[in-house]
Amino acid sequence: MENDAFSLGVAPGGLKDRAEIKLMVCYLLKTLNKSLTRTQINEILQHNEIANYFEINSAISDLVSSGQVTSETEADDELITITAKTELSVAIIERDLPRSLREKAVNAALNVLQRDRIKKESTVTVEPYGEGYHVTFTVTDMGAELLKITVYVTDERQIEIVKRNFYGNAVDIYSDVIASLTVE
Repeated sequence: MENDAFSLGVAPGGLKDRAEIKLMVCYLLKTLNKSLTRTQINEILQHNEIANYFEINSAISDLVSSGQVTSETEADDELITITAKTELSVAIIERDLPRSLREKAVNAALNVLQRDRIKKESTVTVEPYGEGYHVTFTVTDMGAELLKITVYVTDERQIEIVKRNFYGNAVDIYSDVIASLTVE
């Protein structure tokens, strides 16, 4: 296929053809059997150097314009859903995408979805304390509070670091705490 897409930020072997990028977006939506936001799609493909930011957004816009996916606004983002007709088409041609890229994209998508679910279900609160701050992390599942940890940090930069690491590792943190506390 001819490279008709911008390739800045795309790793060797990444997608540089707009048709392939559209196929990858549809493949993700079909494989996950779940709608994704435009932001999630960008994070999955761009941060993993699968495709260029501008090309991802052009591909999504093309897919919406052609009716291959639908779009609705949800919480200040665009929720993208594959149509049934497009799902059938993707099933026929998905193997045109390299298997390694398909697997990389699906794994990245699962990580993004897990992190976003944890962000929705868990909370981080910050309160001034002495010369710094108390940051409290609460892990919940289906409305039940499973774990609450408060740590002391000295500045706002540390607040952002611990928040990011919490959201990226909340399941591991919970598992590690439980494992440490239940060892006999």
